[in-house]
Amino acid sequence: MADGVTYSGSRDARFVTIRRGGTLDDETHHLLAVWSADCAARVLDLFEREHPGDGRPRMAVDQANAWARGAITMTQAREAAFAAHGAAKGAVGAAREAARAAGHAAATAHMADHELGAAAYAIRAIRAAATPDDRDEAGRAECRWQRSNLPRAIRELVLDDMRLRNQKMWSLFDC
Repeated sequence: MADGVTYSGSRDARFVTIRRGGTLDDETHHLLAVWSADCAARVLDLFEREHPGDGRPRMAVDQANAWARGAITMTQAREAAFAAHGAAKGAVGAAREAARAAGHAAATAHMADHELGAAAYAIRAIRAAATPDDRDEAGRAECRWQRSNLPRAIRELVLDDMRLRNQKMWSLFDC
């Protein structure tokens, strides 16, 4: 076991790597990271329009993909996640939600169950950018896009996670 840390039973074992006592294999973990990065990438412009000189959220999305390719370490991806969350602290509205989505995408390398955080915050960003009359439909449309872009290999896992954690995630996955 890496670092002597093992699964404690408090998290969904499907999102804990095999080497830590869970059931998550590397290929599935990488697919979760790429999908979450795809969700976050769709809303990056909402942050970048408000904060054009701050590349931390984009770097987090890039690092999530780099980690999935094996080009960087989990620690490097986690550092990018912290940086994106730092960018969120200085933002408001859709920009803040977009930076949070990026942070969760990169954090998926460290803890695979952050995949839903990236998706949920992307939906929140879309909703925040929409007019009040269009918010609900904009959020549902983004949710549908996310579902339609799930790779087959992780589709059932993510859909089940959405079902199980939907209430905790502001019921954003009712689409």
